Amino acid sequence: MIKLKPGDKAPWFSFENQKGEVVTLDDLAGKKVVLYFYPRDNTPGCTSEACNLRDNYDDLIKNGYYILGVSPDSAASHAKFRAKHNLPFELIADPELKIIKDYDVWGEKKMFGKTKMGLFRTTFIIDEEGVIEEVITKVKTKDHVSQFLKV
Repeated sequence: MIKLKPGDKAPWFSFENQKGEVVTLDDLAGKKVVLYFYPRDNTPGCTSEACNLRDNYDDLIKNGYYILGVSPDSAASHAKFRAKHNLPFELIADPELKIIKDYDVWGEKKMFGKTKMGLFRTTFIIDEEGVIEEVITKVKTKDHVSQFLKV
């Protein structure tokens, strides 16, 4: 169960973008951040979710959102995933599970009758001051943007 809730300060993080520049949550001050955690590149649900964000990217940008995806996949996997699906936003590789665990989206999951450790698909909407505005745990992968962008 995810412990972070609306009103909590978002855990600080940093990542290296595709240009090799280090970006931190502090650098994103003044923007609404869509920080979405997904299990794996190129799986059906994760691809649907990423493509829904891509297809609504212009509206998200117009409304002041900065989109970041996080998964345990490698940077090389992310680069291929971004290119294959023409994703215009950053994907953070977190194979050490640092950001994933800080946001408490890693734990025991039951799949096909077996228990294993895995990532809980979750989206955090973080306001311009770095405070969590919304936590979405029941993500509609094919229509995710409608869950937080009200136009």
